[in-house]
Amino acid sequence: MTSPTQFTLPETIAILSRTPATLNVLLRGLPEMWVLRNEGKATWSVFDIVGHLIVGERTDWIPRARIILEHGEARAFDPFDRFAQSRESTGKTLEQLLDEFARLRQESLAALQALNLQPEDLRRRGRHPELGVVTLAQLLATWAAHDLTHVHQLSRVMAHQYHDAVGPWQAYLGVLQCNGHSA
Repeated sequence: MTSPTQFTLPETIAILSRTPATLNVLLRGLPEMWVLRNEGKATWSVFDIVGHLIVGERTDWIPRARIILEHGEARAFDPFDRFAQSRESTGKTLEQLLDEFARLRQESLAALQALNLQPEDLRRRGRHPELGVVTLAQLLATWAAHDLTHVHQLSRVMAHQYHDAVGPWQAYLGVLQCNGHSA
């Protein structure tokens, strides 16, 4: 088993730049069954997850990076509303959300590049309202891991729709055994 990789900006950007295309290929044009159903009470649908990613793109990653660079630990990050998508996605289609996410991610990556981050910048510290002191490198690594968490969640939510239909194969399908990280 190899040890986990240390943070590097180019490797992080490699994940962040691919997420919109990954979601687009997986989700665009799917029937509503795959898009609007969830895993049960207090869980998210595919539609909810994409909406959540949009909210994060607008209010979390780049704004928090700028807070670290401009204020350090003197100013805590603004709290993140993990459920804002329930209001902000109302009346939109999944295709509109996918387009919006792709546009926002492109803007975020351009903003990230424009910061011209140097190794010493990545060690700069900020303050999360719940977690305490964090570094810019940790924030950016979390951004990529957050994307991957929600790609995993999407596949789990979608597989759940066939939970009963697969019959005895449930025992062999790990995606149907995983039951965490819904919100």
